[in-house]
Amino acid sequence: MIYTTLLFVVTAIAEIVGCYLPYLWLRHGKPVWLLLPAAISLALFSWLLTFHPTAAGRTYAAYGGVYVTVALAWLWLVDGVRPVTSDLVGVALCLAGMSVIMFAPR
Repeated sequence: MIYTTLLFVVTAIAEIVGCYLPYLWLRHGKPVWLLLPAAISLALFSWLLTFHPTAAGRTYAAYGGVYVTVALAWLWLVDGVRPVTSDLVGVALCLAGMSVIMFAPR
């Protein structure tokens, strides 16, 4: 369980970085060269998804819960916007759903 969850977190960070860098270029006038590490990060994201231990559809479904959690952590740590109570409730629901999808007995 720990391996899968940590792998989801690293995968989410790779995806967020791959999307955040073009955002910085397009919306905040940062240098165009940011697109290169963004592309590398998105390729890493795709590659990391192949290491998850279950069927692709189940992996993608469960990954969404962790992605939401990491995205809200990013919101706080990188963007400086503190999540509100409803954000935290949403994260709890997403993580509960991820846990059911990934770790329920089959």
